[in-house]
Amino acid sequence: MKSALVVWGGLELHEPEKGARVVREILAAEGFRVTVTDDYTALGGAEVGGYDLIVPQVTGGELDRENSIRLCAAIEAGTGLAGFHHGLATSFPGNPRMRFLGGCTFATHPGDIITYRVDPKVKDDPVMQGIASFEHTSEQYYMHVDPTVRVLATTTFSGEHAFWKKGVEMPVVYKSAYGHGRVFYSALGHKPAELDKPEIRTILTRGLLWAAR
Repeated sequence: MKSALVVWGGLELHEPEKGARVVREILAAEGFRVTVTDDYTALGGAEVGGYDLIVPQVTGGELDRENSIRLCAAIEAGTGLAGFHHGLATSFPGNPRMRFLGGCTFATHPGDIITYRVDPKVKDDPVMQGIASFEHTSEQYYMHVDPTVRVLATTTFSGEHAFWKKGVEMPVVYKSAYGHGRVFYSALGHKPAELDKPEIRTILTRGLLWAAR
């Protein structure tokens, strides 16, 4: 049986505990044994390398040097890493190891809650297979993204809320690697209820499964 660690915390606006429960529900349905905790130090715990998948659901916060090193070592050795929206993009923002590990850093969301389009870029990838472009009403994340990621879906900024960014095509879903570990990220899911949308739920489920060792 595969195992996963889900760690939640930080800004309550994102309802991190509820989001962690959704991830647990998805993974449990796929046969995973899932540990859920609000203890950040679990990310660098003695057993962290034994998990097949780690899913941070944390906005902000701090992770000390020793736990950061152990987490990175576990991913480099083959443990998978996955996150959505605030998870990875906003987790431990002052931690350079986490920035390098996750591959993205949240910058802003012009216009706050708006309606925007998500466009698949790699339609033959198992994560995006069968998913067409769709509209979504939420925060349209503007991020700084590692140029080595494999972009699976993007969104284009209209310029309505930041005219100087008109036409910018921003990654929304991507795959990456950290050593032998697989990394998956989806910017979709500001609130856990958004994960009920079929396209978003499917993308997240497939991404979690792909990232797991």
